[in-house]
Amino acid sequence: MPEAGQPRLGATLREREQVTPLELFFDLVFVLAFTQCTALMAHHPTWSGLAQGLLVLGMLWWAWTGYAWLTSVIDPEEGAVRLVIFGAMAALLIVSLCVPEAFGELALVFALAYGAVRIAHIGLFMLASPDDDALRHSVLGLGVSTAIAIGLLAVASLFDGLAQGAIWLLALVLDMGGPFLFGAEGWKLVPEHFAERHGLIVIIALGESIVAIGVGASGALTFGIGAAAVLGVALTAAMWWTYFDIVAIVSGRRLADAEPGRVRNEMARDSYSYIHLMMIAGTIMVALGLKKTIGHFDDHLKAVPAFALLGGVALYLLGHVLFRYRHIHSINRQRLGLAVVLLILVPVAVETPAIAVVAVVNVLIWAMIVYETRLYGEGRHRVRHPETAEA
Repeated sequence: MPEAGQPRLGATLREREQVTPLELFFDLVFVLAFTQCTALMAHHPTWSGLAQGLLVLGMLWWAWTGYAWLTSVIDPEEGAVRLVIFGAMAALLIVSLCVPEAFGELALVFALAYGAVRIAHIGLFMLASPDDDALRHSVLGLGVSTAIAIGLLAVASLFDGLAQGAIWLLALVLDMGGPFLFGAEGWKLVPEHFAERHGLIVIIALGESIVAIGVGASGALTFGIGAAAVLGVALTAAMWWTYFDIVAIVSGRRLADAEPGRVRNEMARDSYSYIHLMMIAGTIMVALGLKKTIGHFDDHLKAVPAFALLGGVALYLLGHVLFRYRHIHSINRQRLGLAVVLLILVPVAVETPAIAVVAVVNVLIWAMIVYETRLYGEGRHRVRHPETAEA
């Protein structure tokens, strides 16, 4: 507890490692945001529609991960902070509602609402760093890249087509590149909390696949739809397994054991803020593929949904490969190999019934899981049950 006379917002780490109820409440808005990204791509199942959905997802992700860093400094449930968080949630809800027309009639509204979300984030960080010059320097640097990104999004609303997409891409690159260019020394985080926050957002993204299955069924249920739905859930479960069985545990511990300051901050920035975007994007692409599969399980998938399904799993696995390499500088060959195989199979998928494609992907990823489980053996048990190993 803060001592009498101590400011409510100081540049000190939060006292609790566990994620707070308000943080979980904040994440609920991202359930809608992810669903809207899937809907945007589903309504425009073209390469440009896929690119637009991923650009919007990138912006939403960068806003979310910024708040994950913020709540490693301040307790979101203390004082007036919770009111600002509520305000950011309201602005984020407007952003989410704008997603289907983020490149159309609501482009400017999206930019302004997104700006409100980011300004609230920067403002809270400024309040949290009155006596910490290093943190204040990092926040000011982030403020510059944020302002540039918001300005570019507003400018992009004046264009359409390829020019609009190019401005969006530039905004995303400059925004995400800010923390890389301005250094990582000044940031602060609670590693256990930070890793848990990212694990929870992965679950929310995986949940979007379940939602997509329900939406794709459109209230109907036949044997084929039921079988496709079960295969979709099995694929989602496999993706959950590949992350939470070992990867999340080991990575969280390595982040906690890293040297505080620049080393730990750069690890968190690279492996969680950057690389996790690949996993989230892959998961949302899979949701798109499953949504198109359920309603047309006996038809051939078109090129974009087929790429979304197989390429989404591949992107998710490639994120794992980079995640591991960033932490322990070794490559998971079986996940890299499976990602390559899935990408090679995309041309085959467009000539195969959708339900068969989902079945094949299930067989391949579950075979990899069985192989890894047997390969890691005792090491896996020690990771998951350290108390037994110590005994």
